[in-house]
Amino acid sequence: MAGPSDGEPMRKILLCLDSDPQPSVFDGVVAVDAGADHLFRHGGVQPADVQALVHGAMFTRGGDDLKHTAVFVGGSDIAAGERLLEAVTKSFFGPVRVSAMLDSNGSNTTAAAAVVAAGRHLDLGSSTTAVVLGTGAVGLRAALMLAAEGVRVRLASRTQERAAAACATLADKGLAGAVEPFSSSADALAATLGGAQALISAGPAGVTMVDEATRSAAGSLRVAIDLNAVPPLGLAGIEVTDKAAERNGQTCYGALGVGGLKMKIHKAALQSLFERNDALLDAAEIYAVGKSLG
Repeated sequence: MAGPSDGEPMRKILLCLDSDPQPSVFDGVVAVDAGADHLFRHGGVQPADVQALVHGAMFTRGGDDLKHTAVFVGGSDIAAGERLLEAVTKSFFGPVRVSAMLDSNGSNTTAAAAVVAAGRHLDLGSSTTAVVLGTGAVGLRAALMLAAEGVRVRLASRTQERAAAACATLADKGLAGAVEPFSSSADALAATLGGAQALISAGPAGVTMVDEATRSAAGSLRVAIDLNAVPPLGLAGIEVTDKAAERNGQTCYGALGVGGLKMKIHKAALQSLFERNDALLDAAEIYAVGKSLG
């Protein structure tokens, strides 16, 4: 197996597999800032392409040196990213493997930042009810992380049917009964928020999910987090830069207010890939990284 020249440290190599035609510049910059020495970046990657790329990264090193190579799966399509991660893991055999991380569209690190932020102001557990608005990649992962803490989660979408389908997806992950479907339509929103202590809005960009009057009227609500940075924001009355700002008796975060923590989690997760050669970082593992940051 090849190694560094005498006296030189082993370089940290990150193999970046992106489902989009062009690899993410954002992910590349964060990887460099997290300490990766070299990025091997590939765009438009399909599952059939993965094995040859991963084997090329693995077979040049062996033993303890394998921990100096890792794989990052990105892109804007989380479903495509999940298929790529599955192909990555299938490329391993026995102890011959490298660490890998999935963060397509920043979904895992963003969801983790939102839940960690909420946990700074609430005792997450069975006595807490949280509403997650949005059944996309970030919303699903936030719901999964909250449910794993024992929180009663209301996963809300514009239609009850879509919310139910999203809950069924989480039930397949062993969370049956921990997440309930609710509606985020205007006429049902007050009931959806009723009795909840936390609110995370992970809806589509530029769509107001909750107006200020409805949010203010939710008397039990203590923490409100909006992950949409594109105006109009998802939670009216919250500023995109809010970071634990007190508004109408609620501790509020905007997307940029959560963004600093998201970046810390992203970098820490990447750094942890090079500590061993068998780490696999998806939603639960990235949330654990976030919790470790406090």
